[in-house]
Amino acid sequence: MIDVDALIVFSTVIDAGSFSAAAERLGQTPSGVSRTISRLEEQLGMTLMRRTTRRLQLTEEGTWLLGRARSLLADLANTEAEAAARRSQPSGLVRVNAATPALDHLLAPLVPAFLDAYPLVQLELVSGETYVDLIEERADLAIRIGALPDSTLNARRLGASPLRVMASPGYLEKHGAPSTPAELERHRTLGFAAPASLNTWPLQHEGAEGWTITPAVTATSGGTLRELALAGAGIVSLSDFLTRGDVAAGRLVPVLASHSLPWGQPVWAVFYKQGALAPRVAALVDFLAARLGEVLER
Repeated sequence: MIDVDALIVFSTVIDAGSFSAAAERLGQTPSGVSRTISRLEEQLGMTLMRRTTRRLQLTEEGTWLLGRARSLLADLANTEAEAAARRSQPSGLVRVNAATPALDHLLAPLVPAFLDAYPLVQLELVSGETYVDLIEERADLAIRIGALPDSTLNARRLGASPLRVMASPGYLEKHGAPSTPAELERHRTLGFAAPASLNTWPLQHEGAEGWTITPAVTATSGGTLRELALAGAGIVSLSDFLTRGDVAAGRLVPVLASHSLPWGQPVWAVFYKQGALAPRVAALVDFLAARLGEVLER
């Protein structure tokens, strides 16, 4: 592979008109410049210039290489300038994978402000209710809620959303409200198909923290469980960000409030990181870390 530094030396020799002038520009010795040109000629198997005591004369091969070298060096300079611009002003496409409720209730409210702050970044928001392979799905970033499984991925905590147990007024009117966590066993409970940890509810019972349910109905999406609860299918435990409006409107009402624990579901940004995180991705992660708390605490 041709050494870029050798091409720089070659171009500088031609521009300067001599080995000594090129050496002065490059901060090298004339003999060092001469050795670099000789190695380049040997590597390419061609003579690039004829040297006389008075001037340098390019061969046909040297003229050809000079054109290629100048084009290549110009491309490298442009690439370096564009990289610097991207560092100072992130640009490009960021693909984000998240469950539909997280996209709708956490990301969507922040998208306008993010795009105002970073007008050269484009977003592609893809819903996925299960954990995905970020490389296979070509995702730059995933938003995950709850405990993370052991993984080679990197994660940054963005905030937490309180968890509450609730049901619709219609369900409670028909079936009554449990007065202790143990009474949940006589009720229909709605839970997650996976992970199982989401079916341990934030309830205290006889000094123990957490009450694990055996759901009558399971779903992969919190959005589906919310719709089931609104329809009166059973009692559910969901994050505030998903149900805050329903509680305010009276469509869902808290259950077992006197037994509730102040648990919150952590919200994570999950990504692969090999070397420096791409500026466009880092910009979104930093923005979410700074602003997501406003959405979670409304």
